[in-house]
Order: sequence, then C-alpha cells, then structure tokens
Amino acid sequence: MAATWAKAPDFADRPERRAEVRAQTVADKRRYLEDGLTPLRCQACGTEVRVRKASERQTSIEWTEPPQQRCPVFARLSEGGYGPGRPEGCESLAKTIRWAVEEGVLEVE
Repeated sequence: MAATWAKAPDFADRPERRAEVRAQTVADKRRYLEDGLTPLRCQACGTEVRVRKASERQTSIEWTEPPQQRCPVFARLSEGGYGPGRPEGCESLAKTIRWAVEEGVLEVE
C-alpha cells in the first residue's frame, strides 16, 4: 500500500478526536470571520459594513450586501469591469473607519 501525504491527520481511526477537531474548526472560523466585527455605516452613502481593526494598519471589512449595489464608488469600479475585490477602495468608507477609531466607536485590537 502506498503511503499518502496529508497536511493534517484525518483521525479516521479516532472518531472522538475527529469530532473535537471539527468543533474547534467551527469555533476558529467564527472567531476569525465573525467575532469582533462592529457594524458601521459609511458617513457618505449609508452603506452598512462590519469592521474589525486588528492593528493600526490592518482592517477587515465584511460587506452586508454586494458593495456595488449601495456604494457609488464600488458601483463605478464595477462598471469599469472590476469586481469588489479590486485593491482600491472607497475613501469615504476609509474616512468613516478612521473617524470610528478616533471616536472610540471601533477599537483597535
């Protein structure tokens, strides 16, 4: 039988350990993708996003709907054939986030 390589063990022979790993994966996913996000509305267009500041330089933004549907800047970007993942963003939203940090609405972790 040929050996197979896996990045992590699958615990096929230990169902209790497999269940523990799955439960921890769900908890980790929630922690990294959902916890610590603060609802925030752009002061320019009213688009609602959820934001987390992990550091002064790192900002995570979770859009509650496709950005090009509400944000005029992202609407213009998408008209140009670029999707919402384009590196440039909305300066109005960035300004709102900076305001939220300065006012204590949004904490830097």
